[in-house]
Amino acid sequence: MRNNNLTNNLIKWSVIATDFVILWTLLYVFTHIVNVIPSFIKWDDDKEMMFWMINTMAMVAAEYFFSTRIHLRNIGIDTILRRSTLLTIIQAVTSYLLLRSIHFTSKVGVPLIMISAILLMTIILSRFLERWLLKKLRRMGYNARSVTLVGDDKELHLIHREMEQYASWGYRINAYYGSNESRNCKGSTEDFVRLLETPDKLQLGNELYLCISRKEKDVIERTAQLCTQRMVKFYYVPVSTELLNLEPTLFGEHQVFSTYVSPLEDPLNKVIKRLFDIILSIIFLIPCAIIFPVVACIIKKQSPGPVFFRQRRTGLVGHDFYCYKFRSMHVNNDADRVQATEDDPRKFAFGNFMRKTNIDELPQFWNVLRGDMSIVGPRPHMLSHTEQYSHLIDKYMVRHFVKPGVTGWAQVTGFRGETKYQWQMEGRVERDIWYIQHWSIWLDLRIIWMTVKSIFVHDKNAY
Repeated sequence: MRNNNLTNNLIKWSVIATDFVILWTLLYVFTHIVNVIPSFIKWDDDKEMMFWMINTMAMVAAEYFFSTRIHLRNIGIDTILRRSTLLTIIQAVTSYLLLRSIHFTSKVGVPLIMISAILLMTIILSRFLERWLLKKLRRMGYNARSVTLVGDDKELHLIHREMEQYASWGYRINAYYGSNESRNCKGSTEDFVRLLETPDKLQLGNELYLCISRKEKDVIERTAQLCTQRMVKFYYVPVSTELLNLEPTLFGEHQVFSTYVSPLEDPLNKVIKRLFDIILSIIFLIPCAIIFPVVACIIKKQSPGPVFFRQRRTGLVGHDFYCYKFRSMHVNNDADRVQATEDDPRKFAFGNFMRKTNIDELPQFWNVLRGDMSIVGPRPHMLSHTEQYSHLIDKYMVRHFVKPGVTGWAQVTGFRGETKYQWQMEGRVERDIWYIQHWSIWLDLRIIWMTVKSIFVHDKNAY
């Protein structure tokens, strides 16, 4: 574990060092090469050195509060964007205040804004590059964490599956007590409990995940104590039968549980999300207006009927609204009850292309501007599906506590398109509820980025 932490620290400090190199490079460019700001030209060496020192000190303060976290596993793009933005803002504001506090005579507001804007874009690009390199290294087996899993419950099976599926997270299964399906199976859960009596025979790795009933309090405490002695990170995973479908919240100083808790209950967050939706929908409607004549002509040529497809779907708190799309199928009587399939005969050629490239979704930004939808949120379903699945899936209607979205967390994590089986809809609902409970503007940006990326890396479920 200590070796792994050493590697993580090396990665972290290497990235921080890169941030300083980027800053110093920008300072050199602005003070020696770029002559668009006349005040730089008149600076003597002492003034230039002071400008460099203040900016460097400000970066030290910014890195202290918002340094990189890409060395951590399962780090999301939303976290990278948020911390990079806050890092740059803190650096710029601190530089300005320090320069003003020492009565720096030159005007530095405009130069600092220009430097900060370029610094932000460069650091974000460097983070993506650094993250890509780190994932590549972890796939090759470097900077890996060795993991022991104990238990035979579906909750632990899901964790095991994700660890093996996402090699870029850098987890390597050391031993699995309780699942014969794993090639690293070392025996049953009972075998592990017996080995606790002779712990010298146990090789735990860097992390241990224990998934047994809470009734086995003695086993949980002994395992946690052994992990502490070995400096192994211990995680307890509740078994599925003991999981509460409730979320913790506070009533005064007391913890209580509710059916769901969402950051979007905060009025300020609602305003932020709405402003974000308005600005982006206007931006996206511009290309929609430009390509509309071309799209309309092709649709009319390939399939008689209207250019737009309008369908009633379930929206916020269960209210219906008309969702707009470019029509991608021939006019038919099954549109309101039958989902599109991969080889659906109702699709015409250009309609199929639009569905694969998401062009057919562009008119939904009009729904966003009207306030029926949001850029990001649970995808709105046909009324027939809402009626069907609200009776089959317990928490199905929770997804309607927020506005439906043009794209969503479920769509970018493998649950896009046709739902042939109930488990697919259950997976979609599960991810929709997770999004509601974990909303942030940074998560919205992450989902938008993943959606845009899917246009260039084709999603097999897009049809």
